[in-house]
Amino acid sequence: MKRLVLITAVLLAAAGQKARAQQPVPVPISITSEQAVHYRTINVNGINIFYREAGPKNGPVILLMHGFPTSSFMFRNLIPMLSNKFHVIAPDLPGFGFSDFPSREKYQYTFENLANTMQGFIEQMSLKHFAIYIFDYGAPVGLRLALHNPEKITGIITQNGNAYKEGLLDWANGLVQAFWADGSQKNRDAVRKFFLVDATNFQYRHGVSDQTLIAPETVLLDQHLMDRPDNIEMQLDLLRDYRTNIELYPRFHEYFRKYKPKILAVWGSNDPYFAPAGAEAYKKDDSNTTVKFYNTGHFALETNVNEIGTDVYNFLSNL
Repeated sequence: MKRLVLITAVLLAAAGQKARAQQPVPVPISITSEQAVHYRTINVNGINIFYREAGPKNGPVILLMHGFPTSSFMFRNLIPMLSNKFHVIAPDLPGFGFSDFPSREKYQYTFENLANTMQGFIEQMSLKHFAIYIFDYGAPVGLRLALHNPEKITGIITQNGNAYKEGLLDWANGLVQAFWADGSQKNRDAVRKFFLVDATNFQYRHGVSDQTLIAPETVLLDQHLMDRPDNIEMQLDLLRDYRTNIELYPRFHEYFRKYKPKILAVWGSNDPYFAPAGAEAYKKDDSNTTVKFYNTGHFALETNVNEIGTDVYNFLSNL
């Protein structure tokens, strides 16, 4: 009898364990409908602009401006970290990501024109006040928006978004500078190699100590879009026009001195394009600047999103 009781107890215990194993495991973190990322398109002066949007509609707005050669996809891991409290909006610039890519005959690819389109975007979206996150090409576009809308800017996060000559590195051994000075076909062809897959890989991987942190789909998506017909010609137009951003640096500095926006510089210290001195330089004109460095390369969000996301969240919470 004792043996029968023991066997029955063992069988009941096993059955209980099986039942518990079949029960659904609760998910520790839930995403509300407000936090879910929505993928939308809005028409701005005849151009369809794709954007990612998440967070409470009545929350403080943060506008994320991507750089070259990527898109709002670069913010895919940051957006969920901010969207429980902030209204996050991340558009793709014309010719980038999933926004329209109008022909060069119909659309002039200059930084001033990109900023004009983004001005139309913020007006269409009825953005009254917003912080702005700028990176790479998104920096000269975003800072132009700040010049045109100083009353709307609540704060600036610059992730390797340069605005000072101290930050410029000659990564191309003078080829880009020669192209800026003279847009001849010879000089144009000399920098064409910087739009090939090896160069895209370099951007993501240079200065990164743990290469396994680089998601391969980032390079694949960027290069796939880069290889679209006529895209490299468009990119060459923008690269030549980059010299106009440097000419605007004094106006950016004047804006910093006059309006003293709160600035958080989150900088990959091993960036081959924009040196750490470019981050520190913001302090010269704006005493409300905080600088944080991370031991990584140009695309710092690919490797250090947890640290950067925490720093950005805290910064935005104190605006």
